[in-house]
Amino acid sequence: MAALTKVACASSLLVVLWASVCSAVCVEVPSETEAVQGSHMKLLCISCMKREEVSANTVVKWYYKAEGGKDEPIYEFQNEKREFGARFRGRLQWEGSSDMQDVSISVLNVTLNDSGIYTCNVSREFNFELHRPVVTKSTLIHLTVVEEEGEDFTSVISEIMMYILLVFLTLWLLIEMVYCYRKVSKAEEAAQENATDYLAIPSENKENCAVPVEE
Repeated sequence: MAALTKVACASSLLVVLWASVCSAVCVEVPSETEAVQGSHMKLLCISCMKREEVSANTVVKWYYKAEGGKDEPIYEFQNEKREFGARFRGRLQWEGSSDMQDVSISVLNVTLNDSGIYTCNVSREFNFELHRPVVTKSTLIHLTVVEEEGEDFTSVISEIMMYILLVFLTLWLLIEMVYCYRKVSKAEEAAQENATDYLAIPSENKENCAVPVEE
């Protein structure tokens, strides 16, 4: 299991390094969509800019929509942080980066009522000399809050494969032991038969079987 974990970690590291080489600014990664009641959940929102777009005024707005409800603003960041409404009051924490490409937030002490759709809206006004274009991008995160953490499907498959491998190796070892035991038994039987045949030879014949010594 530890070996599988090391392989998975190494693969993830290679993917991240490869993505970093391809995109020198940032890498857009989807957010997780399941949280456990009572834990802290980071809602990941990354909005990459090109090198020529680094200079910009960025406004980040987060919205929440319960099932069957409508979008309601819960958080805004524009040079300073602002919270809206009472549902998440004191439970939202800014996790963004200084270059405003990572504009994530965390929900502290998650409850079952926090399940729903979260919208990350990023609006950038670029500071070019001749014009100031505005680009807006939205990211939706469908969050489900569960009472207890369920076992990951991948880890279940890994454990099943590990048990199958252990059973296969055990059977193979037993077969090898039986094969070696039978081989040794046959060798012992052959040695006993040779010894019995030798003892059955008369003494005179044994003397004749002696190899003559040359002078």
